[in-house]
Amino acid sequence: MSGTLFVVATPIGNLDDLTPRARQTLATVDLIAAEDTRHTGRLLSNIGAKPALLALHDHNEERAVHGIIEALKDGKNVALVSDAGTPLVSDPGFRLVRAAHENRITVVPLPGASAVTAALSVAGLPTDRFCFEGFAPSKKAARRRWLEGLAQEPRTIVLYESVHRIGDCLADLADIFGADRNAFIGRELTKMHEQCVQETLGSLAARVQDGSIVGKGEFVIVVAGAAPTDASTVDADRLLRLLGENLSAREAARIAAEVTGAKKNALYERLLELRK
Repeated sequence: MSGTLFVVATPIGNLDDLTPRARQTLATVDLIAAEDTRHTGRLLSNIGAKPALLALHDHNEERAVHGIIEALKDGKNVALVSDAGTPLVSDPGFRLVRAAHENRITVVPLPGASAVTAALSVAGLPTDRFCFEGFAPSKKAARRRWLEGLAQEPRTIVLYESVHRIGDCLADLADIFGADRNAFIGRELTKMHEQCVQETLGSLAARVQDGSIVGKGEFVIVVAGAAPTDASTVDADRLLRLLGENLSAREAARIAAEVTGAKKNALYERLLELRK
């Protein structure tokens, strides 16, 4: 009979967040497929487990999957882990899990820590509907285009961001979503220097800038969804500015006319004035 693929959540910081079930599974499987074998090796050393380790990351996943599937077919039990949190949430593993299902291999989730749900639980923002968008693009122009596509998203939005780009990302969020949009930052969640702050995007951007939100560690940003609007309440000038950053004046005016109901020619002339 085939073995079982266990998808195991590991701590995002505090090692005590490893569940007893995950601890037992990691200690008894035949093989662990890990995003970083050195990182996972330290976790295994902490719990006294010594199974075989195999690297499975973004750069080798396509090649490594075949060997892992063969091991599962031979009856070996395999655990899939990422560096922190729940595998496949902005982490490798999708190809392996898909291949396991295609080969009729049993896949079992071992739930546990996740930065997404940890941040949502303390953000004080609606959680009945939310979307997880992962990391924002690293380049400014691409990031701003990406955020413009999310500006009218009505659900609560969860993002990850690195320490190197947190200030720029928050500044762009405040500019595009509006500085008064409510948001939350979770920094170093579950770790010794954890910091959780809920304020407006403008205030959060300023606090990162002045250092009262420390520029160290890993960040989760939770942003309130856009309030429902109708075309008559859309700020036409702001819409034109945003569209005009990446589109021709005529294309920007055409789209703005569809959103606002205003005359395309008038919007075209207004954009030319704004550009001056």
